[in-house]
Amino acid sequence: MKKTVNWALVGTGGIAKHFLAGLQATKGRAAAVVSRELSRAQSFAKRTGIAKAFGDFDQMLEDPEIDVVYIGTPHTTHKDLTVRALNAKKAVLCEKPFAVNAMEAQEMIRTARENNVFLMEAMWTRFRPAMNKVREWLAHGLIGEVKTVQANFGFRAPVERQHRLFNPELGGGALLDVGVYPLSFASMVFGAAKPRDIKSQLVLGETGVDEEAAIILSYGSSRLASVSAATRTTMINDAWIYGEAGRIHVPEFVRALGAELMRDGKKKTVFQHEALSNGFNYEAVEVMNCIGKGQIESPIMPLDESLVIMETIDVIRAQWGFRYPFER
Repeated sequence: MKKTVNWALVGTGGIAKHFLAGLQATKGRAAAVVSRELSRAQSFAKRTGIAKAFGDFDQMLEDPEIDVVYIGTPHTTHKDLTVRALNAKKAVLCEKPFAVNAMEAQEMIRTARENNVFLMEAMWTRFRPAMNKVREWLAHGLIGEVKTVQANFGFRAPVERQHRLFNPELGGGALLDVGVYPLSFASMVFGAAKPRDIKSQLVLGETGVDEEAAIILSYGSSRLASVSAATRTTMINDAWIYGEAGRIHVPEFVRALGAELMRDGKKKTVFQHEALSNGFNYEAVEVMNCIGKGQIESPIMPLDESLVIMETIDVIRAQWGFRYPFER
């Protein structure tokens, strides 16, 4: 792999700004930014010191200097932009949720494998040092067989009908936007297994999207996960893993700076780390490390697991009878 990996950022919203801040703490380089409006891309590039600005996605794909494309646009655009980039032989890091539904995710994964090009869901929380430590504790069986996982992620946002959180035309709703985090956490703990049974309830908001969801997932052998998500209710956003011989607590698991291991009859073990940049740097490093090794997917966030998570979300929405207007 060449010394510097050149990235193109697609989108100029808040998430793209966060990712750029993380990327700047790595050896990667933000070489270009893309927006549907060239003026917006140019303004973003000028403010952040990015050399190139594009108002046309396909024009950016023709640039031989670009190695990786970061997709930071609304959910409804993920599949189309990802497939076009992969067909142009550009590696892709696509923001969560990976897609709007499993059918879209399948097409994205198939395209990556057919083109032998790297693709990963940008589940940034999974690459934080605290999560690495949690996986290490689990791999060593320090709490015995895992029986129950609990995770919540909820905040109170003002209702804005045109905002992506509340607009059904943009794939809005708590489940896709924030519920994917605790669902992905449970999937990580249970080894990417597909849930055997799912029970769920939602609170539908005035704009027609889910504003709160509570979900129970069974993974067989008395293994359960209980997760909640909300965009209109502030929650304690912690995660717990309960095993036969102890438990693990991850405070503020989405932005975790530490984790606690409590083994029955033993002293509590606390892992903490200093924040390096804003945390988005870790997923960028993972992408570049994988590309450097010639891998087309990450062993930490594999494509088949991203697909299982999208299939799980599809099942939950089917239980609610909830479809987005563009899915009809």
